[in-house]
Amino acid sequence: MEPDIAVFEISGRLNLGNMLQSVESSIRGMIDGGVRKLVIDLTGLTAIDSSGIGMLVSCGGRMDQLGGQVRVTGAQGPVAKVFEMVHMSRIIPIDADLAAACGNFSGHANSA
Repeated sequence: MEPDIAVFEISGRLNLGNMLQSVESSIRGMIDGGVRKLVIDLTGLTAIDSSGIGMLVSCGGRMDQLGGQVRVTGAQGPVAKVFEMVHMSRIIPIDADLAAACGNFSGHANSA
């Protein structure tokens, strides 16, 4: 990865509960700690509910306020279906894979 791009991997289920709070706290800590280009890799995520969607949107909004960008990659199966239903790509950019996500940050030339 480029030195200024951080990757946060989420696996399992992202729904209301302690796991969601822990993930949100970790992501917000990264943002508040100075990360301005963040890829959230959901390749290992098997399920997400409205709380998980809300957390991703909230973290994306926080990053926007601070002049950074959040991109999501790896959504598949039921997670991709939920993202499609709520038009997630209108809120947070969604990329096919990690390489595409890293290449699509503004200010980076896409070598593909």
